[in-house]
Amino acid sequence: MDETPANTAVRLVVLDMAGTTVADGGLVEDAFAAAARALGEDPAPMLGHVRATMGESKIAVFRHLFGDEQRARRANTAFEEAYAELVAAGRIAPLPGAAETIGALRASGRTVVLATGFARTTQDAVLDALGWRGLADLTLCPADAGGRGRPHPDLVLTALLRTRAADDVRQVAVAGDTAYDMLSGARAGAGIVAGVLTGAHDRDRLTAHGATHVLDSVADLPALLAPSAEAGT
Repeated sequence: MDETPANTAVRLVVLDMAGTTVADGGLVEDAFAAAARALGEDPAPMLGHVRATMGESKIAVFRHLFGDEQRARRANTAFEEAYAELVAAGRIAPLPGAAETIGALRASGRTVVLATGFARTTQDAVLDALGWRGLADLTLCPADAGGRGRPHPDLVLTALLRTRAADDVRQVAVAGDTAYDMLSGARAGAGIVAGVLTGAHDRDRLTAHGATHVLDSVADLPALLAPSAEAGT
């Protein structure tokens, strides 16, 4: 039986972007393939690792795949350029109900932060393409959290420190579509770690990596965080 005290009701919500609030139609894989080819590499053998580490800081993925720092940075730059071109071509859209969900969460008095594993330039390109500047209270990328992205807890904890929206990590809810989103939320001590089924990973994988709840989409989050629902969580 859960004995979570009432004063841990969620005050801060940290939302992932691609796959959670943003539908990118496979842009991450396409941009990765372009980056690998720019370095003279065949992307096919690497795609399994890319899929497994969705949600992680992209530079960390490239460091793992390409070894030395110089090649990793070249690959990351090529990725950012390719992703920006795909975004500019219109291959990105908000997931149904995502903007409305953010609006509803903020209207309920909660603080909302959009976090990503992308670099700031890529995150800004997505925000501009969607017209989402100012939609959330704060946006964060790994560089804003000292350079470490997911699965480390840093993005979630940075959101808490920057906004000062909560007094207890249990007053934080995290939502994302990847195992690394779940690990990040769990390691930060978030009271709710919600997986969504609109992106990279399935229910079993999300649950295995720390999801306290699994939702069909982020549009279901306001109902989960409603006062009556939280009281019985």
